[in-house]
Amino acid sequence: MTQLPIIDLTNAAPVSPSVDSQTENDKGSKGTYAFVSLGCPKNLVDSEKMLGTLAVDGYTLTADPKGSDFVIVNTCGFIDSSRKESFEVIEEMLDLKRQGETGGVIVAGCLPERIGGELRERLPEIDHVVGVFGRDEIAKVADRLVGNINEQRDLFRPAPVRAMDDRARLRITPSHYAYLKISEGCNRTCTFCSIPSMRGKHVTKPIEEIVTEAEELAADGVKELILVAQDTTYYGMDLYGEVRLTALLAELEKVEGIDWIRLMYLYPVNFTDALIDQIANSQKILPYLDMPLQHINSKVLKRMQRRVDREKTFELVAKLRQRIPNLVLRTTFVVGFPGETEEQFEELREFVKEMKFQRMGVFPYSIEPGTPAVKLDGHLPEEVKIQRQETLMADQQQIAFEYGESLIGYELDVLIDEQIEEGLWQGRCFADAPEIDGTVFVRGENLTVGEYVPTEIVAIQDYDLVGQAAE
Repeated sequence: MTQLPIIDLTNAAPVSPSVDSQTENDKGSKGTYAFVSLGCPKNLVDSEKMLGTLAVDGYTLTADPKGSDFVIVNTCGFIDSSRKESFEVIEEMLDLKRQGETGGVIVAGCLPERIGGELRERLPEIDHVVGVFGRDEIAKVADRLVGNINEQRDLFRPAPVRAMDDRARLRITPSHYAYLKISEGCNRTCTFCSIPSMRGKHVTKPIEEIVTEAEELAADGVKELILVAQDTTYYGMDLYGEVRLTALLAELEKVEGIDWIRLMYLYPVNFTDALIDQIANSQKILPYLDMPLQHINSKVLKRMQRRVDREKTFELVAKLRQRIPNLVLRTTFVVGFPGETEEQFEELREFVKEMKFQRMGVFPYSIEPGTPAVKLDGHLPEEVKIQRQETLMADQQQIAFEYGESLIGYELDVLIDEQIEEGLWQGRCFADAPEIDGTVFVRGENLTVGEYVPTEIVAIQDYDLVGQAAE
């Protein structure tokens, strides 16, 4: 059995200024609960908001679900593998309930939003179900569970017309970095993707609200701000009538205490010259762009309904690399999409070898019920999809190792994330996003978590770097 990602505040960041800590003093607590957060950073922000709401309402978080009054599982429903993981975790929590080791189970997030009533049909022992947009009412749901009120056990709210307020979170990332969600939902119509059915249409969070949230996070000790959304480059279109990511970044540059700004989930459209200049000339925005491309063959891209083609993709990658010094590109691809021929897959392989992306992930196409791609012809056997994934990742491995070797001898600033043992620390340089990329192992004395340490890179260890702290 894998270790569950039970939320433990032992090494977490300080609470936001408007959230009272319930972990130091249980006196007057309305009840104790454990929390499991699954899925992407956007989901993590929702988890942190629920934790903050429960703290303000008087509930006490515990790291051990055994003996708790209830457990909350904030689920992911994106692809089949993530749904399976969510079901496994729910089943494990329900087992604790059956054994009398927890009082109840609340299931929240994308899985309920994705499959609706099917969830309760499969697992009728779940006490309460909360959809994505019911997160701000989690304390009321907890009240009903603790109070043995069996009415309104399912709470679903329509997608909001305004972005939800993510301030007053109880952060569970280390104190020195945080995710900041700049919008919700997605207006893209990619034929393989179920996100719009779970997260609704794109809704922009106003610039002034994001800046206020960034200032709150900086006051909590955040040094690295990681901007996330379903479609980051579309930011502002619905609210301002034009894309406004450039303007947002200009304002975030002014927030004192923030040293690194990392951009994630950039759709390969709306890269204006002004946006590229803002990134290239910034003192805070890292030359690291997470830009999912999904494929390179124009026919496959058209069937995916990505609204870009091979030529535009080549042009964009070339422009970004030409104008942003030391740029590190992270991307993802889908292989085995319905109708993908062996020739089209080989075209993708050649593209990857030519572009030499420093960071890359590959996913085999997953059948998502209700998405247009299900009805396409040419669905491939599962073994073909897996084989293509392994082949492309093998191609990428050599590229990633070569990039790591190219950094040997250079001195890079490394943000220390944790201490491994005496004299050994683990951190990240500008080229590494938390959780998804590699790390830098740093030898040094008297270092501090959350500190930037000039580090000479001396070796690579698979996808990770090894360095010595500069004297």
